[in-house]
Amino acid sequence: MTTEPRAPEIAYGDFTKIDIRVGTIVEAAPFPEARKPAIRLVIDFGPEIGRKKSSAQITLHYAPETLVGRQVVAVVNFPPRQIGPMRSEVLTLGVPDETGEVVLLVPSKDVPNGGRMF
Repeated sequence: MTTEPRAPEIAYGDFTKIDIRVGTIVEAAPFPEARKPAIRLVIDFGPEIGRKKSSAQITLHYAPETLVGRQVVAVVNFPPRQIGPMRSEVLTLGVPDETGEVVLLVPSKDVPNGGRMF
């Protein structure tokens, strides 16, 4: 697995436009309608943002039944994207393992839902 080339330098103000928050997965189910194998997630980002849907291509390392109750990190201010019959409202973040399969980005300890990354 080769790593992606480094992205161009940006100003700190550009980074702050991306709203990255932590949430807890409250529902997870197979998503057979997606083009690539995926899991449909509902993530609770707390009272300010609420529950949002996401499609995540994480089927190699995760089964739906192991995801409920886990915290994940996601971008919450991208426009929704239609993925098959579902509107994905947030981008759940991950990094590639040595074979290019997605490993979720997660906090190292439980934190309040809706906490913004800085």
